[in-house]
Amino acid sequence: MNIHEYQAKRLLSGFGVPVPHGAVALDPSGIAAAIKEAAGPVWVVKAQIHAGGRGKAGGVKVCKSAEDATREAKAMFGRTLVTPQTGPGGKVVNRVYIERGSDIARELYCGMVVDRGTGRVAIMASTEGGVEIEQVAHDTPEKIITVTIDPASGFQAFHARKLAFRLGLQGDALKQAPGFFRALYTAFTQSDASLMEINPLVVTTAGALIALDAKLNFDSNALYRHKEIVELRDESEEDPMELEASRHELNYIKLDGDIGCMVNGAGLAMATMDIIQLNGSAPANFLDVGGGATRERVIAAFKIILSDPNVKGILVNIFGGIMRCDIIAEGIIAAAREIGIKVPLVVRLAGTNVEKANELLSNSGLTLIAANDLGDAAKKIVKAVKEGRA
Repeated sequence: MNIHEYQAKRLLSGFGVPVPHGAVALDPSGIAAAIKEAAGPVWVVKAQIHAGGRGKAGGVKVCKSAEDATREAKAMFGRTLVTPQTGPGGKVVNRVYIERGSDIARELYCGMVVDRGTGRVAIMASTEGGVEIEQVAHDTPEKIITVTIDPASGFQAFHARKLAFRLGLQGDALKQAPGFFRALYTAFTQSDASLMEINPLVVTTAGALIALDAKLNFDSNALYRHKEIVELRDESEEDPMELEASRHELNYIKLDGDIGCMVNGAGLAMATMDIIQLNGSAPANFLDVGGGATRERVIAAFKIILSDPNVKGILVNIFGGIMRCDIIAEGIIAAAREIGIKVPLVVRLAGTNVEKANELLSNSGLTLIAANDLGDAAKKIVKAVKEGRA
């Protein structure tokens, strides 16, 4: 789950991380109050969308008067920002954050992720703040500092010293570094974050360390422990199909291909997408119906897949263990009768109650293509889509 910059800053501030003073306007009527709260004399007007690269897209404006800030904020509401992270369709701005400007002496970068390779939190820092860290990693990887934290011992002073010295911090900024990085680490771990980015992390002309921008993603599996974070969710920023899938407890991610996939089990779903790609096409989605899917959940899965106009065919790949094949068959039949399936449908079933499932499908009168194994299924759906056969 993602949250907006202003929400991330409020959360970090609660853990003692210094952030600029600011306020959010949820609609144009709130602009005046936000400008007054930020209190200038320089205001930074920031569009709030769940995507990076806002500055280059015109979503960040520095204003030297309240009048300019008002004009820029009004212009941002309803505007569609297109950045490398939004895709060509962009995102519509529905919230604007207005904060007090900072006197910047240096721009740095700090990020945290859970490193699955080491089983530890990895802190990444760089002297190249204010630009995409992916670009830095590609062009000048030697400028990225990585420190991993042993969960048994937690964040220690030597971690802070390594980061501070490698970043070239001096004076007051060097003194503040241990408390600053410890606060970031505490916020990351205690909120069950999966990603944190402070870009830029700035040193002001007065020598203060400030999180000038903040991005936080959270582990969705841990949100039951954080009701206060769940309340920050902005559903208008989420893909409508992914949002609908979450309501039915389906694991769904929209992709750019034309073959819809319905699979049980994340590993099998990944293998299914890979073999579609291997056979010359591309998956339109990742969809794991889970081990305990019901007939109703299968129907919902078909509706979501078919709501994607890019889908030109569907591959159902089920290995019945906990998930019974006959439940999938009943869902396919019900979905076909309720909404109609007008694209090629290839079904590969194996495992629990497969004979009963095949009997149900055979007697359903549906036009579908049966497959013996995953390789056979992938070849058949790719061929059917290319031929335009329903």
